[in-house]
Amino acid sequence: MIKLIPSLRLHKRFILTLLLIMVFVWSLSSIQWNSELYHAGGIPTMLQIFEGLIQPNLDPVLLLVGLESAWITLAYAVAGMSLAIVYAFIVGVLASGTLTSSKLSRIISKVFFRGILGFTRSIHELIWAWLFVAAVGLSPYAAILALAIPYGGILGRIFADMLNDVPEQPILALKSAGSTRLQTLIYGYLPLIWSDFISYTMYRFECAIRSSAIMSFVGLGGLGFQIQIALADLKYDSVWTFVFFLIALVIFVDGWSNFVRKGLTEHKRRKGLNSGWLSVLFALLLIVASWFYITIGEKANLGELLSENNLEYASKFFGGLLGINQENPAFLNGESWSLALELTMETLEMSIMAIGFATIVAFITVIPAARNIANGSLTLQKNWYNRILYGVIRLFYIFSRSVPELVWAMMIIFIFKPGILPGALALALHNFGILGKLWAEVVEDMDPRPIRNLATAGASKIEILFYGILPIVLPRFLTYILYRWEVIMRTTIVVGFVGAGGLGMEFKLAMSYFDYTQITLLLLCYMILVIIADFASETTRKAVK
Repeated sequence: MIKLIPSLRLHKRFILTLLLIMVFVWSLSSIQWNSELYHAGGIPTMLQIFEGLIQPNLDPVLLLVGLESAWITLAYAVAGMSLAIVYAFIVGVLASGTLTSSKLSRIISKVFFRGILGFTRSIHELIWAWLFVAAVGLSPYAAILALAIPYGGILGRIFADMLNDVPEQPILALKSAGSTRLQTLIYGYLPLIWSDFISYTMYRFECAIRSSAIMSFVGLGGLGFQIQIALADLKYDSVWTFVFFLIALVIFVDGWSNFVRKGLTEHKRRKGLNSGWLSVLFALLLIVASWFYITIGEKANLGELLSENNLEYASKFFGGLLGINQENPAFLNGESWSLALELTMETLEMSIMAIGFATIVAFITVIPAARNIANGSLTLQKNWYNRILYGVIRLFYIFSRSVPELVWAMMIIFIFKPGILPGALALALHNFGILGKLWAEVVEDMDPRPIRNLATAGASKIEILFYGILPIVLPRFLTYILYRWEVIMRTTIVVGFVGAGGLGMEFKLAMSYFDYTQITLLLLCYMILVIIADFASETTRKAVK
C-alpha cells in the first residue's frame, strides 16, 4: 500500500500534465492560423521596433524627460504602497479575528473583512484607475488610490493569514499572564511576523512600480504616458529609451528588496543598526519625498477630491454602475449576458494560450539558466559556454519581466491585427521571464546528491535531465505554472485595453460610450472568471501534492 502511494501521485502528475497540454492545444484551435493574423506592414514595423531597441534615442532633452517621468512613476508607487500598508494592517488585523472575544464574533469578523479584502484585490489596479478617473477626473490621487486599494487587499489577505499561522504557545502564555487583546497583538503576534511581512511587502513594491507605470495609460503622467505618446508618434527609438528607464527602476527596486531581505536575516544573528534598519530609514525618506512632491510639486489637494462637483460626478458614475434610473440595464439583459460570456470564453482562451507559450519558452531555457548547472556544481560537468548561456538567458529574464504586459501589447499590436493572439503573446513575453526565474531557483535549491550519483555513473546530459532533474522539480514547476496562470487571468483584461481582444477591449468601449451598466456586467464576468481560476488552480495544486 505504501509503495502504491508514490505510484498514484506519479500517475496523477502525469495525467495532469497531459490534461494541461490538451487544454493548451484546445486554446490554439481558437485561432485561424493564416496570413490574416498580422498587418501587411507588420514585418517592416517589427524591424523598426528592433532597430529602436538597438539604437535608443539618447538625446539629453529626452533623457531628462525620462528621468522626470521615472520619478513620477516611483512617487505614485511609493504613495500608493504607503496607503496600502495602512489599509492592509487595519483590515488584515480585523480579518484575522485576533481582536475578537468570542467564537461567533471571530467568525463574523473573519468572513466580513476577508470578503472586503477579496473584493478589493480581485479587480485589477488599471480598472480601479479607470473608475477613479471617470468619477473624480485626472488627479494624482486617482492613480494613488487605484494602487492602494488592490495592493492593500493583497497585503491584507497575506497579513491576516500570517497572524492566523502564529504558533499558539507564546500567545497562550501572554494571555495567561493577564495581557489584553491589544497587548497580545503588539507583544505576541506582531514580533513573530513582522520580518516576513516586510519581506513580502518589498516584493509587492516591485510589482507596484510596474503597475504605477501602466497607471499612466489613463492619462496620468509617468513613464507609461511617455511610452504611449512615443508609440503614437511611431518614435520607436524613444519608446525603448523610456522602457530602459522603467527597467532600470525595476532593477533598482529589485536590488533594494534583496538588500532589505539580507538585513532582516542579519537581524536574527546580531542586534543594532544593520542594513535592514538603514533600508527602513531610506523607505521613510522616500515616502516623505513622494508625498511632498505630490502635494507641493503637483499641487494635488485631497480636499478637491471631495469637492461638491467631484462628489456629484462620483454619485452619478456609481449610480450608473448600479443601473439607477436605467430602463434596461445590461446586467439584466439576456442578450448582453450572451455576448459577455462569449468574450469571457475568449479571455479564458487567451490566458491559457499565454501560460502555454510562457511555459514552453521557460522550459527550453531554464536548465542553462540555473547557477549550479552553469558552474558545473550539480552535474560535475563544466563547459566554457555554460556561463555565457547563463548570463544571456538571465538577462532576457530580467528584460522580459521588467516590461509590463500592457507595454508589450502596445508594441505587438503594431504587428498583429486585434485579437486574442497579440494579447496572449504580450502576456507570455512578460511571464516567461518570471516563470524562468522561479524555475531556475527551484533547480538551484534542489538536493544535488541524486544528480551527482547519476553523473558519476556515466549518465549523459539528456539522461540526467529526464531521470534526475525533472522528476524532482516537476511538482514545483507545475505549482508555479498554476500560480502564474492565476495572475495572468487577472491581467488578461488589461491587455484588451489596447485592442488585444477579450473582456478588456469591450470594457474600454463601454467606458468610451459611458455605458455604465455594461461596465458592471463586464466586471461581474471578470470576477466570475477570477473565482473560477482561483478554484481550479487551488484544486489542481492539491491534486499534485
